[in-house]
Amino acid sequence: MKQTSPSADRNMDIVRDWLLKIVPETARDLLEVSSGTGQHGAHCAPAMPHLRWWPTEFDPDRLASIAAYAADASSGNLMPAQQLDVLDSAWEDTVKPGRADVIVNINMIHITPWQACTGLLRGAGRKLGAGGLLVFYGPFRQRDVETVESNEAFEVWLKNQDPAYGIRVLEEVAEEASRHQLSLSDILPVPANNLIVVFKRD
Repeated sequence: MKQTSPSADRNMDIVRDWLLKIVPETARDLLEVSSGTGQHGAHCAPAMPHLRWWPTEFDPDRLASIAAYAADASSGNLMPAQQLDVLDSAWEDTVKPGRADVIVNINMIHITPWQACTGLLRGAGRKLGAGGLLVFYGPFRQRDVETVESNEAFEVWLKNQDPAYGIRVLEEVAEEASRHQLSLSDILPVPANNLIVVFKRD
């Protein structure tokens, strides 16, 4: 059964419109890590008919929701949902496609432990071809930028859910990414105090 997320409802158009600017027309395979309800794939894939959109998720209930959206998709380029655990040390070998041109991750790394972020970066460095893109959407802290009050309040809420959660420091993410041949390429401010952050595979 299809599930819905209020945050996905709010940001689907933003994510789609920015991906249309970021993703090259030569891209053929886009892997979405942690697809949640599946709304983003269903919304974005029809706008990018030149590529295959591969949704993934760890939660079995969410996988069923993604499958329901895919079943109703008319564009033909939204692929079947696959289970993926970024804490698996070789997750990049467990899901299709064999090689991705783009990896997208929306609103995940702040609601998972830091190990999930490092696992994602490690696998992305192996999954992407040279010049491939890793695109994050979500809240970030930046060392030389004052954190807005709403994100400070969100940080408190996250820590109350789980002390391992938290808005990640962009510079720390970039430092970890560099260990996996991923270089920071772009930082794009978007509404609701979020960022789109783009890394490029060296």
